Amino acid sequence: MVPPSSSRAAAPPTAGVPAPASAPAPAPGERSAVALVAVLGALTAVAPLATDMYVPGFPAMGDTLGASSSAVQLTMTAFLAGLVVGQLLIGPLSDALGRRRLLISGSAGFILFSLVCAVAPNVGLLTGARFLQGVAGAAGMVLARAVLTDRFHGADLPRHFAVLSQVMGVAPIAAPVLGGVILSVSTWRAVFAVLAVLGGLLLVAVVRRVPESLPPERRQSGGFVNTFRAMGTLLGRRAFMGYVLVVAFVAAALFTYISGSSFVFENLHGVSSTTYSLIFATNAVGMLLAGTVFSRLAGRGVRLNTLLAAGVGVVLVGTLAQVLLVLSAGESLAGTWITLFVTASGIGLVFPGGMSIGQTVGRMAPGAASALLGGLQFLFGALASPLVGLFGEDSSLPMAVIMLVAAAGAGLALVGLARPWQGHGEPAASV
Repeated sequence: MVPPSSSRAAAPPTAGVPAPASAPAPAPGERSAVALVAVLGALTAVAPLATDMYVPGFPAMGDTLGASSSAVQLTMTAFLAGLVVGQLLIGPLSDALGRRRLLISGSAGFILFSLVCAVAPNVGLLTGARFLQGVAGAAGMVLARAVLTDRFHGADLPRHFAVLSQVMGVAPIAAPVLGGVILSVSTWRAVFAVLAVLGGLLLVAVVRRVPESLPPERRQSGGFVNTFRAMGTLLGRRAFMGYVLVVAFVAAALFTYISGSSFVFENLHGVSSTTYSLIFATNAVGMLLAGTVFSRLAGRGVRLNTLLAAGVGVVLVGTLAQVLLVLSAGESLAGTWITLFVTASGIGLVFPGGMSIGQTVGRMAPGAASALLGGLQFLFGALASPLVGLFGEDSSLPMAVIMLVAAAGAGLALVGLARPWQGHGEPAASV
């Protein structure tokens, strides 16, 4: 573990000037660190759970509310839009107001809007409540990354970011399963009631286990205008935006896979929903194993930029192999599964690497940096996921091509903007 920097308070920043990155908050002890990271990981899981838990109930929801399938699907779009907007607003605000108050407010808002969703009498109110639920739920995601950046540094930071990435890999798999279990004994409204209960548990955990990580002397000063000006400064930093775009493009590939893989495996290859769940879970294990490898290697001093570049390379190889396989040999169940497993494993390296380096490079305003990393990730994912269905349903090639284009975008952002050979965001001990 890298020793923490001096805990002596830095001089108050001048108006609009961030506190110096050389004075991070002292890291908590080992036991409190485990508890803190566990709570932050749970906060990170809220968004994918709230996104996918109610999907199995779409048909019943349409019947109950007298709404079309497109109107019901719009409720998910509204939630994703809320996640993007919420992260872009809450992240920069936290650099001026601190993390804890916004975390508590976001958790409370998530409970409230989950309950509104549970009792919504029509699809219009449900859609509006889902947007606000997304805004509130975004607080946990964006501030979890900011708190980690405040509290940890050196080799500890990428290790803990790997945990958050692994949570993001597991939660989308668990969400439909949990939703299916709830729907087997109750209605779709109960899904939102359960989300409200989960929000309540997280609120208690935040109050008890997540202390303020950004003391007043290290906050942005000069009002909200200067707070959001820090985001503009980050947008103008070539290297930072390079890492943001690497993560965003890879997220687009992941969302494309999530939205298109059930059609590819169940419709084209004729597997059962149970078998598809097994395939999806196996590929998620690839992400988890890759995250574990990333954590181990980063802890041993391997350069984060090396691991990130390797991850992008693996994603490129997996997506390119998938396209070439379809073009040369046609549809292949085993081939598609293997190439997607390779791609998912590469994603498991990219997410913790890109987020760790991005947050380190953007440490001058961790909340704003987290907002851009998370907001663009979901924005690119939300834009990419509907594209699969627009190009026909008689081949897996559209999914493969879209994933390859996204992977190529990540590669271009890495080489053209991030330029990993320059060593941005590396802990001092990296070799």
